[in-house]
This record gives sequence, C-alpha cells and structure tokens, in this order.
Amino acid sequence: LGKTLQTLTLLQHIYKSPASRKAATLIVVPTSLLHNWRREAKRFTTLSMIEYNSSIVVPPNHPGKFFGRFQLIFTTYGMMRNNIDLLSSYKFEYIVLDESQNIKNSESLTFRSALQLKSKYRLVLTGTPIENSLKDLWAQFHFLQPELLGNETTFSKHFINAIRQGDERMKDRLRQLITPFILRRSKQEVTPELPSLTEEVVYCDMTERQNELYQHEKNSLRNILLEQTAEKGQQSFTVLNGILRLRQLSCHPQLFLPDFIGDSGKLYQIIETFETLRSEGHKVLIFSSFVKHLELVAGEFRKRKWDYAFLTGSSTNRPEEIARFNRDPKIQAFLISLKAGGVGLNLTQADYVFIIDPWWNPAAESQAIARAHRIGQNNQVIAYRFITQGSIEEKIIQLQEEKRKLAETFITDTEQLPALTNREWARLLGS
Repeated sequence: LGKTLQTLTLLQHIYKSPASRKAATLIVVPTSLLHNWRREAKRFTTLSMIEYNSSIVVPPNHPGKFFGRFQLIFTTYGMMRNNIDLLSSYKFEYIVLDESQNIKNSESLTFRSALQLKSKYRLVLTGTPIENSLKDLWAQFHFLQPELLGNETTFSKHFINAIRQGDERMKDRLRQLITPFILRRSKQEVTPELPSLTEEVVYCDMTERQNELYQHEKNSLRNILLEQTAEKGQQSFTVLNGILRLRQLSCHPQLFLPDFIGDSGKLYQIIETFETLRSEGHKVLIFSSFVKHLELVAGEFRKRKWDYAFLTGSSTNRPEEIARFNRDPKIQAFLISLKAGGVGLNLTQADYVFIIDPWWNPAAESQAIARAHRIGQNNQVIAYRFITQGSIEEKIIQLQEEKRKLAETFITDTEQLPALTNREWARLLGS
C-alpha cells in the first residue's frame, strides 16, 4: 500500500498483455533506495528488470536494442545526470521519479536532465513535495505537466507573490489546478487498523560548561547581525555557519569542538531513556541529521556493551544492517542518519523512535517516524523528540509549525535551511 508497491502494481498491469510490445519503464531513485526497489519488484511482479549503472554498456546508436529487452530499468539520479544524452535518445513507456524532491531546484543539473527524458507517461513519488517553498512544487509539475503552471517567472508572479500577500483567490486557484494530478492518501485512510502513534517532547538541560559555550556563540552571532557590516552574501554565509554551530552545541559540544572534554545534557538523557526501554525489551530507531551525533551515541553504547545497528550515507552494508536489526533480538537500537534512512525503510520491529535533533521542516521527522509506524506494525509506536531547553532547537520547533501550514495548504515537508529575513534570524537567536 506504499508508493513503491502502488507503482509496481500499476506497471505490472501495464505490461500484463503478452502481445503488447511496450517500451521499457525508467525508474530513477536515490542510490540508497535502489536495493529496496529491486527487492520489491522481484517479490511482487513478474517483470523483467535491470539496474542501469556504470558497469552497463549500452550501444549509443541503438539504445532501444538494450533497453527494449527489459520492462523495468532502475537507475540513480547521478547516473541519469551523467548519461542523459543516451537516456534521452530513447522514448520510455513510463518515467518514474522516486523522492522527486530531488528535482525541486530549477537551476540544478538534475532538474534540467530530467526534463530531457522522453516517455508516454510520467509519474513522480514523494512524501515531501514542498520542502521550502511553492517553487519546489512548480519544478515537479514542470516535469509532469510543463504547461500547467506556466514558466517559473509567471508562476512566481501570479502565485507565489500573490499567496505571500494573502491572496485567497490565487491560493484556491492553485489548489484547483494541481488537485486532479495528485493522489494522496493519509495513513489514517489507508490503514485505519494501524496502532496509535504517540509523539512526545523530551526537554533536556545543558550542562554548565555546555551552556557557557552556547551563550558565547549565540552572543557572537547576534553581534554580527546587529553590526550589519558584512556584504549580504558573506553575512548570510556567516549566519548559516553560526546557526549550524548553535545546533551542534545544543546536541553536544564535541560536534563543533572535537577536543571538548565534558558531557552533554542531551546525550545523558538519550542514554538514560534508552536504557529504560532496553530493559523492557523494546526496539528503538534513533535518528539524527548529524553523523557525529550518532557516533557519540554509539560510543556510549559500546562503553555499556550494548549491540546496535548503524546506517549513514557512507554505509556500504545497508541491507545487512537492516536485516541484523530486524532479525536479531539482541540488537535493540538502530542508529540512522536522516539522509540515509529517512525514507525507503520498513522497520516495524521497532516500536519507539528517537528524533535526537530537530530538522527545519517537520515532514522529514514524520517520514523518519513512518519507518516504524507503517503497515506491518502491531504495537503502539511512541516517538520522542529530544529538545535542549533554552536553545535554538526550541525556536526551530516554532518555525516548523509555520512551514507545516504552507505545506498542508497545498499537499503535505527535510533538512533544508529556510530563507529568512534578518528579523527572523534575530527571532531564532532571541532568548
């Protein structure tokens, strides 16, 4: 009932007639999801398939002779970009973009490459169609229906600017335009039998030394904003780095200061909470947007001789780690980075989820929680968000609510820093 299985069911239906000689379908996915797509396709369809990667040689003058031998061609966004001349010379039956927010930036090579692909039909799959602004939505619709929303300049003028100014008529008009092309079903509609999800915030105190470092960094950053001496681009870069440092200090000073010797109030709270759940036999997913934060948690686990699974963007043993966590009762924690495991995982063995640092847009957290709270889950799922009191993390939670409203107005939202005015930056740094 997920997006992957619905798409594969459609494609199985499309190719079911033995007499039909349809072109191949190209399915473009993030590298981390290739294994999942191929596994699901083999399990639920009878379609012929191949992964188009750097080891595959396709005759440049006759791509149809190669692609025509298969019904499903799986590839990554990187392969698509690097081989767009070849891929665009063949007309596919369907082109499917999974996690289609990958093309949200209209200035990117990924977006421009996707537009060159040819097919009879196009389909995009995403749980986060709007990550930062309505421009994300325009980019994906420009791939699907190039004429529907006009060009980017026209869309910005007629829709984005008008909606920012509170024009309800244009807001309704945009909804009317896009609704016929969107299939969206909420979890409540699809799985009314799914056990309940409880979400709680766990507030953490900084240690004395941690708080001293945090306040010093915050004051330095506020002074930069007040002085307004730097060029706009340079100032923006300085503020971005400062905000990142405050987020890191909120978690653990070692994320910013590798030589720091001392404790973190949040890390203490994470370990204490997990220890209780571990003693009760629960399995826990622990998500962070900082790999170093996960490594610090892992270090505490090793001190206590607790087994765990570990998955980041650089992991080369993704299927093995997933299998270890799902099958081994001794492994009660799965430490996962947002980029590596926020999507494309089915981890219903877990009934607790820790979000150990907040992200700018709330749908990233929702997608992470959905790794456990999905079809196949038989237990109530409890998600804990660990927030450091008196820190920028509390302000991020407030900002999330504003982002949520924009997304929910048009559809549904990842670790993307929003574009903010100086006043909004100052609000983030306020006491």
